[in-house]
Amino acid sequence: MPTAFIRLAICAGACVALLGLGGCAAVGRLAQLDDGWYHVEHLGGNDSLATQLRQATRYRVYVQQRTDTLLLSPYTDQPQPTTYTYELQSNHHALLSSRSFDVDVFTLPVKARPPREGVPVQLNTTFSAAVYLGRRLDYYYLHKHTLAPWQHEPRIRATGLGYGVFFGMGSTNVTNDVTRQHAGPEYEGFVLHAGMATIYDARIFNVGLAVGFDNLLGPDRAYWIYQRRPWFGLLFGLDLN
Repeated sequence: MPTAFIRLAICAGACVALLGLGGCAAVGRLAQLDDGWYHVEHLGGNDSLATQLRQATRYRVYVQQRTDTLLLSPYTDQPQPTTYTYELQSNHHALLSSRSFDVDVFTLPVKARPPREGVPVQLNTTFSAAVYLGRRLDYYYLHKHTLAPWQHEPRIRATGLGYGVFFGMGSTNVTNDVTRQHAGPEYEGFVLHAGMATIYDARIFNVGLAVGFDNLLGPDRAYWIYQRRPWFGLLFGLDLN
């Protein structure tokens, strides 16, 4: 049991380090905002325009970035929409958001199983993978960064949050201790898993917290003490697109 907690602490520390990278300049940084529909949450230095856009369009605005200027076109059925301009400022930031449906593939490097039938906390680090489906909310912070008194450039920082469900497959160690003395020789069993998760996307990597259950396949499934019992784990993936 102490060994399991030590391994869990190491994995938790690694995750904290990954989350700490979210504060670094490279993580979550975009070179250019994609043209598209966004929700206008805040326009620093011109909140009256932000309020006007929210009241008139329920946040639905088509946004285009032209260097340090945003072109904001509220949704309309008219062929010639009204377009507002907003220049990014160094002492204020603009905040935009978007909502979407998210599909990702993750690994599950850690599963922590609560104590059961005299077996202490178990830390499962065998192979596991999952397909994640859920809702996603992205935030975009934009401002003008001063490089020198005569030189500026736009800066965009993006983060994504999500929640949803996942399903996948993996393996687990099957021993006599976890099969009520029915397993015989120790082996790696094949499991199918499913559950719910929350996701943090820093654009370079994705991490999440998951709650799920496993379904062991094979003759020992009827004796496996963790069959369809909840576990807690971590999701991890890389953004390759």
